Amino acid sequence: MSSFSAEVMTNPRAERVKSVARLANRKGREATGEFLVEGPQAVREALKAHLDDDNLVQAVYVVGGFLESHDEFAELLDQTQVPTRIVTGEVLHAMADTQTPQGILAVAAIAQPQLSEVLAAKPRLIAVLCRVQDPGNAGTVLRAADAAGADAVILTKGSVDIYNPKAVRSTVGSLFHLPVLNNLEFDHLIEAAKTTGNQILAADGYGALNLDSLQDAAVLRAHQPAADAPAPEGQPVLEAPTLWLFGNEGQGLDEHEKQAADHAVAVPLYGVAESLNVGTAATVCLYASARAQHTAKQG
Repeated sequence: MSSFSAEVMTNPRAERVKSVARLANRKGREATGEFLVEGPQAVREALKAHLDDDNLVQAVYVVGGFLESHDEFAELLDQTQVPTRIVTGEVLHAMADTQTPQGILAVAAIAQPQLSEVLAAKPRLIAVLCRVQDPGNAGTVLRAADAAGADAVILTKGSVDIYNPKAVRSTVGSLFHLPVLNNLEFDHLIEAAKTTGNQILAADGYGALNLDSLQDAAVLRAHQPAADAPAPEGQPVLEAPTLWLFGNEGQGLDEHEKQAADHAVAVPLYGVAESLNVGTAATVCLYASARAQHTAKQG
């Protein structure tokens, strides 16, 4: 089995328990470079990622009886050899951010991918969260980016800390599937992205371009010989390497952020809703690019 401690942790006021609990706060995370991973799904994905990065998961805490009913975890812990402690339910509750922890949590190291490395890998699709402050929204966008096959997710300064326990839970493990860059300076990001040839599209409800029209044009190009495909004439091409900018929940993108983009693109609304939630809008936009890119690649 993995490196289990023979001693069961029973004291919810022990210093080790307090040190894990402090990771729910930004100050605790900054002091240690670690964060909480709560619940079976997130811990499972963290352990799988640990197989490729053995510095990721620092420790696992699990209540007695959990592994007997979750064979997959026993196997993963055996493979990873992550230090593992059996704890009482009271101890796990004292460590966790949630009111009803689900039998297991882990402590993981905060990844620090570099923007230069991400861009050097010639990404095709990146989601950028500009001052998105709700943990659930940030997690939704990250999951959508993961599902759409995006190469990275970037959060600019003023956005929620993606290692906030609520944000981590809302990613449901996608946090461990692709590079996530936290707290970047917006102008630095834009300058670097433009030097590598990525087009920058702003998701804006008042944008001059219509996402449906861009998708229609991409489909047309995919089914016509290159010589007969209509030229975009200054419009963005969804098949091209793209950074999508998604703005703050209440204010959207500010003028500076919109001006930094090559084009502003609106998701059409066919009903009477005033606008889309940022997570929903991001999903639609990311999948539009992903579909166009995959279709072009297959053609």
